[in-house]
Amino acid sequence: MLKIDFSAPHALFSVAATRQIEHAAQANLPPHTLMQRAGLSLAKLALALAPHAQRIWIACGPGNNGGDGMEAAMHLQHWGKQPVVTWLASASEAPPDAAVSYQRALAAGVSFSAAPPDDFDFCIDALLGIGSPLREPEGRLADWIGLINASQRPVLAVDLPTGLHADTGAVSHLSVQATHTLSLLTLKPGLFTAQGRDAAGSVWLADLDVDHPPAGAQAPLAPSAWLAGASPATPRLHASHKGSYGDVAVVGGAPGMTGAALLAASAALHAGAGRVFVGLLDGGTLSVNTNQPELMFRPVDALDLSAMTVVCGCGGGDAVRSQLLKVLSTVAPVVIDADAINSIADDPQLQALLSARSQRDAATVLTPHPLEAARLLGSSAPQVQHDRLAAAQQLARRFGCTIVLKGSGTIIAAPGQIPVINPTGNARLATAGTGDVLAGMVGAGLAAGLQTFEAACQAVYRHGQAADQWPSSRALVATELARHAAATP
Repeated sequence: MLKIDFSAPHALFSVAATRQIEHAAQANLPPHTLMQRAGLSLAKLALALAPHAQRIWIACGPGNNGGDGMEAAMHLQHWGKQPVVTWLASASEAPPDAAVSYQRALAAGVSFSAAPPDDFDFCIDALLGIGSPLREPEGRLADWIGLINASQRPVLAVDLPTGLHADTGAVSHLSVQATHTLSLLTLKPGLFTAQGRDAAGSVWLADLDVDHPPAGAQAPLAPSAWLAGASPATPRLHASHKGSYGDVAVVGGAPGMTGAALLAASAALHAGAGRVFVGLLDGGTLSVNTNQPELMFRPVDALDLSAMTVVCGCGGGDAVRSQLLKVLSTVAPVVIDADAINSIADDPQLQALLSARSQRDAATVLTPHPLEAARLLGSSAPQVQHDRLAAAQQLARRFGCTIVLKGSGTIIAAPGQIPVINPTGNARLATAGTGDVLAGMVGAGLAAGLQTFEAACQAVYRHGQAADQWPSSRALVATELARHAAATP
């Protein structure tokens, strides 16, 4: 059993792939083996998480998720605890494995009840698993979810919290808010993006001693995504100079929004770019930033974009539209953010130019938030959030570039790549300017020569890691984030 450590990468498997792994394993094991292993792992984790809990409510659903819960109840009963099982089924209608576990729990003396106990110390959510479609709960299921959430007791979810979609991270209107989740056989993408992080709490994995793929599987199964780990920082050679780490040009900062461009430029500088140029779109109000004198201000038309990495759109407003023809036509690496994304979404000609960059092997990264992604896709932000992995991959295929779909569990997708879900970051990043900082950090990675996908993954990870390590006594503001994110170990 493994507690998921975000410093290491982890493979994430879809429901369909998990089912294939499960069926292949079952073909090579005695009947009921996987459920017995799952129940024992569940009971061990419950005991470790709440060693002093005595009365444990195990809410069991009608499928095999409920069978896992009853198997755990048997072990907890043997260990001197007082499990109380409520079950949304009966032995006559349960799947064969769950029916066997019901008989084993009865024989162990486990107490079954038609209604949840009035008082309990700990709860195990074994209501619905990965095989259940995402729909609004009704009847006793809805009542029990409400009681679990209202109890303010620790909750351990089996495989995933009831009401959370394993592949997408979308949740039903009424879903279990777990303190901990024990994912069985595989880790699922939905635990780490959209609403998954909030619903699942800390995540553990019990692989049930099954290899991926198990013996007898016909072909290897590729993960549907990777949960990113920290990439080691590339050491700088002693005999290097500022030209070794590239030039970044930030194009943005329309009237009233120059701060966004300055944040992106400052982030690029602190992330290690050799030189950073700023082409403001506000008519040239600044020639120097006394707080950051290393930044070099130039008229946009004076910048040789073909020799730089371009970060375009931060605070660009409508003014950035007139620059996009030049920016998208360059062969240089380009990061497209904010208002530049909105301009492209409104203009088929710009969309064609963006797609054509992939034919020239020109490195391109788009960094949309869900609403900006929706504009590019012609959909809505809720539709994007309903399946973030699919939305990011669709954008990557359509425009032939790397997509950074920001949000809880930021997704990095690119053509021909297994997408990555970033595990770092928190709600402290929900403040103005943090996206501009991320764009600048991606630009610095590209300027230093990192591969496009790797530059995006590293920047997103370190950006979020800085927020995770931010002192709780201080508000996170983008100005300080720009200085500290790249230095986060």
